[in-house]
Amino acid sequence: MTLFLRTSLLLVFASLPAVQPALAEETLDEIVVAAKRRDSSLAEVSAAVGTIDADAAGPLVLATDALSEVPGVFLQQTTPGQGTAIIRGLRGSSVLHVVDGSRLNNAIFRSAPTQYAALVPVTGIERVEVLRGSSTSLYGSDAVGGIVEFVTKVPSFETEEFTNRGNLYVAHDSAISGNTARGILESGNQRIAASVSLEYQDTGDRRIGGGERIGPSGFESRGGRIAVSITPEDAGSWLFDLQHIEQPLTPRIDELVAGFGQTEPSSSEYFFSPNRRSFARARYTRDAGPWGLDWGAEVSWQHIDDDRTTRDLGAPTRRIEQNSSELLAALVTVSGSAGGGSWLAGAEIYSDEVRSSRESEDVVSGQRQAVNARFPDGSTLDQAAVFVNGDLPLGDSQTLSGGIRLTSVDVDLAATALTPSASVDISDLSGDLGWLYRLDEEWQLVANVAWGFRAPNIFDLGTLGNRPGNRFNVPNAALDSEHVIHGDVGIRHLNDGWRMELFVFALEYDDRITSVTTGAVTPEGRDVVTSVNAASSSIHGIELSASASLTDRLDLHAILNYTRGEDRIAGITEPADRIPPLSGRLLAEYSASESLEISAWMRFADGQDRLSSRDVRDVRIDPNGTPGWGSLGAELQWRPVERWEISAGVDNLLDRRYRSHGSGVDAAGRAARLSASYIW
Repeated sequence: MTLFLRTSLLLVFASLPAVQPALAEETLDEIVVAAKRRDSSLAEVSAAVGTIDADAAGPLVLATDALSEVPGVFLQQTTPGQGTAIIRGLRGSSVLHVVDGSRLNNAIFRSAPTQYAALVPVTGIERVEVLRGSSTSLYGSDAVGGIVEFVTKVPSFETEEFTNRGNLYVAHDSAISGNTARGILESGNQRIAASVSLEYQDTGDRRIGGGERIGPSGFESRGGRIAVSITPEDAGSWLFDLQHIEQPLTPRIDELVAGFGQTEPSSSEYFFSPNRRSFARARYTRDAGPWGLDWGAEVSWQHIDDDRTTRDLGAPTRRIEQNSSELLAALVTVSGSAGGGSWLAGAEIYSDEVRSSRESEDVVSGQRQAVNARFPDGSTLDQAAVFVNGDLPLGDSQTLSGGIRLTSVDVDLAATALTPSASVDISDLSGDLGWLYRLDEEWQLVANVAWGFRAPNIFDLGTLGNRPGNRFNVPNAALDSEHVIHGDVGIRHLNDGWRMELFVFALEYDDRITSVTTGAVTPEGRDVVTSVNAASSSIHGIELSASASLTDRLDLHAILNYTRGEDRIAGITEPADRIPPLSGRLLAEYSASESLEISAWMRFADGQDRLSSRDVRDVRIDPNGTPGWGSLGAELQWRPVERWEISAGVDNLLDRRYRSHGSGVDAAGRAARLSASYIW
């Protein structure tokens, strides 16, 4: 199977450069935001950026599912209700997640796979952008491996008369016994427009390849969004946005089902109950404002609840936790043009407060008593930064881009019964430089280099409690920042017939915060660990993507990613932790008629047996290595009458049993999917 996959890929990629028929012109004019924090043509950006638009993101179960369709991204799932992007071998808080430029990463964002990116309403997404590499001058701390940006829809109309439009969507997935319902209603004119959207889904236990259902693995999700845009004058506009989404009870499967090396699971109970995110913001933009410059100002508020109910296997008591982050932010930007290029400068502040409590409940009597919380209750993390970023043309064929940023981070840990109060103050410079060289109208050479950092957050400094891999963490407030030097070189081809992008990257990640054993073991048998700045990593790899129109009706798309890394800890060098294997996707899209479209795909991954010592101990990973796999699927989209679209498809057609490397549960088995959408 592995040889077949590799041979197929070589044949597909080798054939793409010979293709000449036309792609849609808008492909070449694709607009991206993440690379420059403002609307920019992809053809004028040196950074490696991939996008998924609303049409592709709409049918997905979670917002994070879109990430598996982007070049350079490997999607890991600890539970079906969550998803984590691994970008250039990095994950969690080493990848910055933002919603329209506002940080989703908070003070309790884990360095391991995190669930919070699933807490973005799917109905509000216009597109998902993934910037691979470190745009550290624009985004600062956490933008080490890359940036995931969820760009949301701004309601707008072109006419002076009030107009209404909307969309209703329902779907069923047999592999997860899942039902989804979403709806959006928009109303307005060119001066004022509003949208209201709601979404709900309920899934059952996942059926894996071969027919077995793994439980408990079902979850429920419900959310919505209200957005209002006001344009009182041609040069200025307001946006008011309110989002909410929650998963009331989501099981952590790797704790509840025996993993590799286990004869029984680690926990009798482990549920996120609930995971919940509320978000509000107000944004004002003004083009050609004072001094002829473009201005923007935004204030936002985000509240995330990460509550949990846990009980070690057979324990007489359960732990009931309430953990929350309340993040306030303000951002001001100003941009303009100079010397044939453009520039942007800004200042931003973030203030994050963490609340945390935990009770022990007797399973039989129901009696409760307070115990030590997961995080020091009342701890705060404040950030402030100023930055500037710009482009400078060098003749007609070259453009330099880059910027610099000064960030100050202040973490105050509250005292607990076990640890005294502590403060960590960090100020650091970060920056980046990019180069774009147009060989001709179709070919480009690009290169990027960045130096950045990740400041320790409250999760790093103050966590007390159970961790994945049968571990128990104790706090360490004496941590410093992690530092990275990140570079890549790429070649692009863009014309009306086909497009290709090949990037080679390398990064050196020093002072990494890693979990080390203290040598102690809890009464429940968990290894006691703590975090220290003791690791460094060297990671490099290749990212290749290509798209072509073979005919007016047939399009092909292909992605291939390869990453390799080494970790150095206490003088010992070993394979880097949680590095994805060679992986990719092939997709064919055929337009049979104006009303009928057919697509077929193959997803695949090679085996991964280059494991770190931590991988070997992780119950989610086979200590002998994760086997390679391939999965086939197909979908038919039919528009029988105006306004209606029916979709029917099947994934994992051969019902293979496999697991994506590092995930906590096997992938879904053969899944029949049916959906209907009504647009007016």
